[in-house]
Amino acid sequence: MPRITLLRQLLKERHLTTYEAFAPQFARVAREAARSNGDPRLASIEVSSRQFDRWLGGELKTLPRPDTCRVLERLFARPAVELFAPATASAPVPEPPPTAAIGAGMRPAPVDAGPDAIAARTHQLVCGNVDEATLSFLSSSIDEVVKRYEQDGPYRLRGQTRQLHGLTHTLLRGHQPPRARQELFRITARAAGLLGYMAVNTGEFPVAEAYCAEARDLSREIGDLDTELWACGTFSFSLYYAGRYTEADACAAAAVQRSPHHPQTVRLLVNGRARALAKLGERAESERVIGQAVHLSDLHNVPDGLTPCISFAPYGRARTLANALTARVSLHDTGQVLRDAEQLDDLIERSDSSWSRSLVRLDVATALLHRPAPDIEHATALGREALTLAGPHPISSVRQRSRDLYDLTAPWHSRPTVRDYGEELRSWGSPPTTARAV
Repeated sequence: MPRITLLRQLLKERHLTTYEAFAPQFARVAREAARSNGDPRLASIEVSSRQFDRWLGGELKTLPRPDTCRVLERLFARPAVELFAPATASAPVPEPPPTAAIGAGMRPAPVDAGPDAIAARTHQLVCGNVDEATLSFLSSSIDEVVKRYEQDGPYRLRGQTRQLHGLTHTLLRGHQPPRARQELFRITARAAGLLGYMAVNTGEFPVAEAYCAEARDLSREIGDLDTELWACGTFSFSLYYAGRYTEADACAAAAVQRSPHHPQTVRLLVNGRARALAKLGERAESERVIGQAVHLSDLHNVPDGLTPCISFAPYGRARTLANALTARVSLHDTGQVLRDAEQLDDLIERSDSSWSRSLVRLDVATALLHRPAPDIEHATALGREALTLAGPHPISSVRQRSRDLYDLTAPWHSRPTVRDYGEELRSWGSPPTTARAV
């Protein structure tokens, strides 16, 4: 039997259940979306007949690509996460009777203790408004956002993630049996965490901290320590980029105490504590924490390569060393930065993480300017490579470090290579106009 999604229901209502009927309508709306959004790419989006058949049969395990979702949302006036969820998951949840009215004299109706009534009540308790297919779809959608993040970025994925987050909150207002409700809490916490991370990457720190607090509190409520520690790490990450280094260290240190040997503690130590301590000039403590993080990273069985920066997976050795590199740049430990960068080079270059590759280049370029005999030519060449790798709409950390690099070149602004870097930096990507709409 096909899985009945809201999309299938709407296609049936509009008599668009054949590819021949659907394709022209989709193409028309794609052209309209291209004109109204000033984005010509949208007009060229097509849906294959095989893809349409999978949609109709409810076989999709994750959402389509963001631009396809934009066209579908315009065509059906419903968020993509609702369109591909089971139809029952998108239905309004009935409000319970007001408790005040019961207290004022209304009594519940007499309970029929017959076998049918007992069976009906039991069925209602164990079924609720969320089934396994819905939970699987929501969880897969979270994984897909993580997978696409470094390709599509926060500006393109934020809307989809907000819709997913909103749908989970709608479902939570209904009834679920305990195991399903716990999983829904976990998914909601992770959706909030993703939105918090995206807000850091777009420079919206108060919003980031609010989402991180939600992710932390929801995961703590269900005993999901993995997500809780990840959320605390992202909270510290936000404080760091807001320039609140003492608070960033304290936030991460408190979370480390929750479980000092947990795999997520690596991130808390090297991304949260070590970098903040380095900014505060605490050299010995920062180095101690780096050593602790590297040791803990080696104890856990995690991949050697770079996972996506937004991933819920624990840090492996490569990402641990990349964060240590940033801390040592702040400590002006040039020799160690260059040695670490050489050790990281192969893992970084083989990864799909263009932002990480960009950030490592900026860190090395900064270290080259801290040398007793600064290598201006090499530093600015690396800076220009970093701009190219980051693309036209970089995350805030790339933008900040690229500006910091240019500020360091102030004594040599008359040099052609420095002028070229400055001009490229000025003409480089700026945040989209929707950057504040979190």
